[in-house]
Amino acid sequence: MTLFLLDHGAGNVQSLANSIKRLGYPFSWITTSEDFQKATVLIFPGQGAFHTAIECLTARGLLHPLLDYINSGKPYFGICIGMQVLFASSAESPSVRGLGIIPCDIVRFDDTDKAVPHMGWNTAECLDPPSDPRSTEGLSATSHYYFVHSYCAIYDPERNPKAAEWAHSVTQYGNEVFVSTVRQGNVFGAQFHPEKSGAAGLAILDAWIKQSLAGRVSTTVVTRVPRLPKPVDGFTKRIIACMDVRANDEGDLVVTKGDQYDVREKTAPKVNAAGAVRNLGKPVALASKYFESGADELCLLNITSFRNSPLHDQPMLAVVRAAAEHVFVPLTIGGGIKDTIDPDGTKRPAVEVAGAYFRVGADKVSIGSEAVYAVEKLRSAGSMDGTSAIETISKMYGRQAVVVSIDPRRVYVDPSTYDGPYKDELVYGKDDGPMAERGKAWLYQCTVSGGRETRLVSAVELAKGAQTLGAGEILLNSIDRDGTGLGFDHDLIRMIKSVVTIPVVASSGAGATKHFVDVFRETNVESALAAGIFHRDEVSIRDVKTALQREGFNTRVI
Repeated sequence: MTLFLLDHGAGNVQSLANSIKRLGYPFSWITTSEDFQKATVLIFPGQGAFHTAIECLTARGLLHPLLDYINSGKPYFGICIGMQVLFASSAESPSVRGLGIIPCDIVRFDDTDKAVPHMGWNTAECLDPPSDPRSTEGLSATSHYYFVHSYCAIYDPERNPKAAEWAHSVTQYGNEVFVSTVRQGNVFGAQFHPEKSGAAGLAILDAWIKQSLAGRVSTTVVTRVPRLPKPVDGFTKRIIACMDVRANDEGDLVVTKGDQYDVREKTAPKVNAAGAVRNLGKPVALASKYFESGADELCLLNITSFRNSPLHDQPMLAVVRAAAEHVFVPLTIGGGIKDTIDPDGTKRPAVEVAGAYFRVGADKVSIGSEAVYAVEKLRSAGSMDGTSAIETISKMYGRQAVVVSIDPRRVYVDPSTYDGPYKDELVYGKDDGPMAERGKAWLYQCTVSGGRETRLVSAVELAKGAQTLGAGEILLNSIDRDGTGLGFDHDLIRMIKSVVTIPVVASSGAGATKHFVDVFRETNVESALAAGIFHRDEVSIRDVKTALQREGFNTRVI
């Protein structure tokens, strides 16, 4: 029995390879149509847009051989897009046809009552009775799995009974119940990413591969019954550990942390030179530590200048590659994701830079300053032109692969005289709020270049523009709160959440477990990020999750 993996050429397939290596199974890659004849077990991991997957498979001459393989009766496991291509079509790409094995169309989530993409950890309810453990395919009702998608197959046995017969498990997001795994005959598929779902996901991969190599047991088609939405879904609040990575004065890449974006140690007033770069550890070691501690996601932000260009910055690529070998939760990479020119004059579009990081194990890329410039251009032109980093990457890999990082700074104004373009966005200090804010008013103005330059773009304008251009998530920082330990800026978070329908990550200011509880209770934010308090062991990720559980929040616990 020979296990093969199918790489359609767009997205992070390295993480699945790392997972299977961790489990100890040998495998080969499908590189030509002839390889399908050699494969007796096949996994198709997918990341990206529906049309990208179909077009890439077609261009490489692999689409029809894939269909022939599935129809041959040999075991097939499709992950995310690898599952969605089994369906007839997708609203993401209406003109592109899928394989049509499952007679159902993929539709977009309703974003009127929740953020879309569905990005984070959720439960999956197996529809088959657990009388035969093999029927669950390793799925556990008490575990959480990592989802990241805007489109899904709605579970509706009454309107589409034939498609419902394929449903193996269902998941609820908001008030929508959708198919999270499919299973029939030799075919299995998961909407979530088992390779990014920690130990729970590895258990599914292990169970499926083991059964497939040993010889699968035939499944019985079962008529499914409706599953009404429950009062509360299983979606959890995410806790993200962030590592700012830069070169120290010796040239080594280290994790650092700034106080209001200043990453150098403070020196005595009489010393003119800046202090050394604050060194809080090695990136891969810290990433492994946070994964083992239960972080739901990790973020690596390269805040130093690249030696040549993002694609030639081998140390940073090596950090991502090494981290992905030890970390089986989502990994976001930021820094240098833009159109660049190599020293030899070779032009490197942003989508190529992003692709390089996806190929070594990143799941999402974070775009900062380039997003500000793109929104300024959108404002000036009045329409999109398809050339920005946000647009090109989201078109190739799907909007769920693009995070826009917003770095705003408070700008205080006199509310009685201010008549600028952002007067509707003014925030007023509360009478019972911090003394420094009472009687004042301010707006949030965006910055670029690590907070060193202020631009005439508000945080609201940037968030709305980023969503229009194709971003799938907002990483919302606060220069004023960064490193202060005073808690998250709830006014800023509520304001941004009110104008976008994509997920928002609260960042900057966390100094205690209480701050995480407060931000989730007082805003509708999906996740919260911290750095320094985790690096310095002032607060542990387990402490945060224990506090959230105690307050009644859905939380993934390992």
